[in-house]
Amino acid sequence: MARLEHASLDMPTLVLASASPARKRLLTDAGVTPVIRVSDVDERAIEIAMPDASPADLCLELARAKALAVAAEFESDPDMIVIGCDSVLEIDGVAYGKPEDAATARSRWQLMSGRSGILRTGHWVIRGEQQLGEVASTTVVHGVLTDAEIDAYIATGEPLQVAGGFTLDGLGAPFVERIDGDPSNVIGLSLPLLRSMLTRLGVAWPSLW
Repeated sequence: MARLEHASLDMPTLVLASASPARKRLLTDAGVTPVIRVSDVDERAIEIAMPDASPADLCLELARAKALAVAAEFESDPDMIVIGCDSVLEIDGVAYGKPEDAATARSRWQLMSGRSGILRTGHWVIRGEQQLGEVASTTVVHGVLTDAEIDAYIATGEPLQVAGGFTLDGLGAPFVERIDGDPSNVIGLSLPLLRSMLTRLGVAWPSLW
């Protein structure tokens, strides 16, 4: 079992079970420096095992699996907080994750252009023997893109790296007309929801600074 040294006895250690640079940046910009531990969860296997799951249930289960896999590396420690996240874009009740290739990304953007979708992010937080799971949802309205714009954006490679095939904090930002809800959720992790969940687990947000 792995164990991390704490900077002080009063400071919890936050472990982010994600390789997403956007999630890490959200936390860092908010004054929290997470330890990164990437899980080896087989996301596709979970998706296949849940063919009838709603997008919200699917992203929450993926987040739970990632958090549990990483938490298993550490001893039960009330000052060790593990966060697992997973995002999907829901359109017409269907969950869309990262596009598999350029052709998929192009088809996705042709579907999204001029339409709205719901970006759902599952959050699973583990502190010692305590666990909480919740889903944050933000409505995203995409602009109408030309075929040339779609092709140029896909050529950057960015859409292949993110759930839904777009970003709010990168090259895809100009193609988002507006959002209804928490912007940090669209980037990959809802900071207000995470603060609320940690509070319920007895962790004050300023203690992470």
